[in-house]
Amino acid sequence: MTKIPSKSAGLPKAPSESGSHHHTDSRLLLRRMRDVMAGPGTGQDRLNQIVKLIATTMVAEVCSLYLRRAGEVLELFATEGLLQTAVHHTRLRFAEGVIGDIAARARPMALAEAQAHPGFAYRPETGEEIYHSLLGVPILRGGKVIGVLAVQNRTRRHYTDEEVETLQTIAMVSAEMVAAEEFVRATELHDTDGNAILPLRLTGVRLAGGAAIGQAVLHRPRPEVRTLIAEDTQLEKERLSAALNSMYSALDSMIADSGDVISGESREILESYRMIAEDQGWIRRIREAIESGLTAEAAVRRVQDENNARMAKIQDAYLRERMTDFDDLANRLLQHLAEPSGVMIPPVRRELPDDAVVIATALGPAELLDYDLRRLRGVVLEEGSPNCHVAIIARALDIPVVGRVRGVLERIDPLDTVIVDGDNSQIFVRPSEDIQSAFQDSVAERTLKRAAFSALRDKPSVTLDGVGVRLQLNAGLQVDLSHLETQGAEGVGLYRTEIPFMVHADFPDVRTQTDLYSEILAKAGDRPVIFRTLDIGGDKILPYLADPDDDNPAMGWRALRIALDRPAILRIQLRAMIRAAAGRPLHVMFPMVAEVAEFDLARRIVDLELDRARRQGEPVPETCRVGAMLEVPALLWQLPALVERVDFLSIGSNDLLQFLYASDRTNPRLLQRYDPLAPPVIGLMRDIAATCAAARGGA
Repeated sequence: MTKIPSKSAGLPKAPSESGSHHHTDSRLLLRRMRDVMAGPGTGQDRLNQIVKLIATTMVAEVCSLYLRRAGEVLELFATEGLLQTAVHHTRLRFAEGVIGDIAARARPMALAEAQAHPGFAYRPETGEEIYHSLLGVPILRGGKVIGVLAVQNRTRRHYTDEEVETLQTIAMVSAEMVAAEEFVRATELHDTDGNAILPLRLTGVRLAGGAAIGQAVLHRPRPEVRTLIAEDTQLEKERLSAALNSMYSALDSMIADSGDVISGESREILESYRMIAEDQGWIRRIREAIESGLTAEAAVRRVQDENNARMAKIQDAYLRERMTDFDDLANRLLQHLAEPSGVMIPPVRRELPDDAVVIATALGPAELLDYDLRRLRGVVLEEGSPNCHVAIIARALDIPVVGRVRGVLERIDPLDTVIVDGDNSQIFVRPSEDIQSAFQDSVAERTLKRAAFSALRDKPSVTLDGVGVRLQLNAGLQVDLSHLETQGAEGVGLYRTEIPFMVHADFPDVRTQTDLYSEILAKAGDRPVIFRTLDIGGDKILPYLADPDDDNPAMGWRALRIALDRPAILRIQLRAMIRAAAGRPLHVMFPMVAEVAEFDLARRIVDLELDRARRQGEPVPETCRVGAMLEVPALLWQLPALVERVDFLSIGSNDLLQFLYASDRTNPRLLQRYDPLAPPVIGLMRDIAATCAAARGGA
């Protein structure tokens, strides 16, 4: 594995040689916790015993458990070591203090000197001033932070990776106990508005057009995990393998059976979903969780909750879609673990009204097909994006979908009448008779529009003034390249190279990256592929790179800024691209360029790597075209100087427009507030094109 200079990334330590001893300790602790959880006494009694047990086993003077209350407040519910009078009195807001920081970020934190942390918040009633080191982990359930578990020591102790792993496993088991005891009622954490029996109009984002009416079916696919602590880890691994094989067979059958209704891009999505099911990194993490002493079900749930917590921090729609696939697969795998015979009937097929509208937080592409399509009329999601997999398949099936409807699961009761108006991004719950009548008129009008659009389907991609438009696709995984053939794309206009980096446990070395880029170029054939160098930072944090802790991540330490500050990362990536091209044309594009000087520095690194390859006698690309993404408005006033240096320029409209309008593109309230085709935007594009054309002699 290629080494990155220590200052360039907060790379994790190598696994300890005493890993087997670590697993033995964690298993013993889990068994003792199981005995406490099954023992007598109140829920508070059991919490008190568990924090005492954890402190003793982990050789800590303090173990404290905080639970989330309404308004994103953490309350101290149990402690061993701090003053007992602080229990149920000490409270911290999310992001307040070290404990609040752990909750806000949903990530562990190990500090040898906690009081030196810039966010440290002292609570005199706890008596914690004598303790220096702190290790804390979030308590996750359903991908949401429901609390924090922390240990403290008087000495400046450097907690090991194994100790972090152990506390995470304990937190996972604690989450299930906390939920079972219901120390904090679920309703306390829900937003409420309106009367549940009155009509309600909710708005969201259009994911698939159309209109439908039906009865609400609440999609709650999260299977219950009853047994958390394993008696025999080898047996649990065998159960996992059997369940995986059963799931693979069921997915293969589902894809084969869907051939009559799913084809083209939608079928490729299902096939890529099937490939993701065999992701070795995902499966390895589950096996490692089993090694720590969890049952197969608990291990799947732990990895699922960690993935969901990561997804909550990700704003990029493409990356969220990848994580949604893993969430769907985890639920599916849990169902197969619960059905050892392999004969599994999806719960969604057992009871369904004749006209069903599915209400869900999110749906994977396979979950949609679990429903009886003869009865499914529409879908409403709390999350989702127009390019998410379920939206693409729903459009192919002509099923309207409205996404980003906040809190919809808490506002709709089963079998409520729901109108899904995909065209206008809204839903009506328990609609009145006049609304239902207007709905029928809307359906008739849409039928006429579809007939008109159908007549234009086979027209060439030419503008009204006769200018042909080259259509290229965006990609981030190898499975995306299959769309080159089916959609007739002329190439890949943007390949997001950061996706593979985010699924690796450590930094991919030159050989790993070379193999990846070689396969991409091979699949593209003679079509061009424009590789965008790492666009990390912001909401795309690598697990082995130190979190930049930006207050405004979209405008923080990200993309090319990281690459220029940590040039070893960029040089390794460019070296791999050059080797992968091996005599073929190479196209490289730098993201988030804010100054011409930044592009000059980046291009100089390209030249250094090309010179290095020549000196080493390695094949170099036939041609190497280097471009920049125009995303930062400051670059608009530097265009004349920039176009003299670049081989091509790409407008990154998402970031450029959000910076121009000072409008967060991930905020659902602002999604349709500003028109990307408004005169100011069209004028800006015209000026950019004119500047580029002038630099090319008017071409």
